Amino acid sequence: MANDMYYIGANDEHGVQPPTPGKRTPVVPGLDRQIYENEFNRAAKNSFIEACLRQGFSVYDVKPELYDVSIDERVRRINRQNLTALVTFAYNAYGDSFNSASGLEVFYSPSNPQASESRRLAEDMYEELIQGTSQNGRGVKTLDVGVLSSVNCVSALIEAGFMTNLREAQLMINPLFQTEVGEEACHGVCNFLGVSYLPRNNLSNYPLLRRGSDNNFVFLLQFILNQYGNNLTIDGIFGANTERAVRTFQQNNGLSVDGIVGQNTWRTLLNLPPYPLLRRGNSGAYVTFLQQLLESYLIPVGTIDGIFGSRTENAVRQFQQDNNLAVDGLVGNNTWNALVNNL
Repeated sequence: MANDMYYIGANDEHGVQPPTPGKRTPVVPGLDRQIYENEFNRAAKNSFIEACLRQGFSVYDVKPELYDVSIDERVRRINRQNLTALVTFAYNAYGDSFNSASGLEVFYSPSNPQASESRRLAEDMYEELIQGTSQNGRGVKTLDVGVLSSVNCVSALIEAGFMTNLREAQLMINPLFQTEVGEEACHGVCNFLGVSYLPRNNLSNYPLLRRGSDNNFVFLLQFILNQYGNNLTIDGIFGANTERAVRTFQQNNGLSVDGIVGQNTWRTLLNLPPYPLLRRGNSGAYVTFLQQLLESYLIPVGTIDGIFGSRTENAVRQFQQDNNLAVDGLVGNNTWNALVNNL
């Protein structure tokens, strides 16, 4: 049976610059700023949505807004949808300064009308998250909050780490960790539903798409293109607007500008290896990925804008020096390997 019969909700806690305390890290050394909880929550949610679309699930984004939306309003939205399951992304805190509290935990509510199934979903996701990330496991626990207890569907909430732990604060802005949490959450949902999980990093899983395509992967393509600044209607139809966005992306990333989404375009959209040699003057998706990784090592790059300028080059040199690499400002295999494997 087609996977689109499953309707999965994705929810991220809080919003950009929330006024309440406890939703941001202490000031992070090196970056000299606080990291807001939603910087992780939203990115992990978007990765989860991408993963669910790749499985062919129907997906509902509970809170597409950047700002916070009240729990009552989110519960109302959820309960109108008749979802198969809901997954919420959050990050924990302990105190108001950096300390040793750490680890990942997944919650469900015994007050949920499908409490036993919610517990099973939480357990399935927890198992995949502990296997797939480097996080210490704190277990599956109960919690009575609205998005767990007051919704009419199976529901679980992931607290992926502690923002008051410096290492885990770094993970909040690491794109690889954000993606891994979203992917492993989706893997757990697949286990819960009894369907096979289609992994992200195998390009053979991604079909060739062109104008006129109208399959599940067009939904995924449109969602990813919107993360790169487009405003496409996510309707699963590869029409003129989608083709235009593909051509612009290809042009901005040094790809053949043909409007056809083959393996090279998919690889770049997803920031998959092999990673390209980067140097000052380059621009595009892989440069943005590089800048995000450098910041997760507490090496500021200024604005994360996908432009490899002097500030990014200086950050690369600093990272190379810190990791006993040749200090040349070029991002080749050795520098990429250190960036993606050392945190």
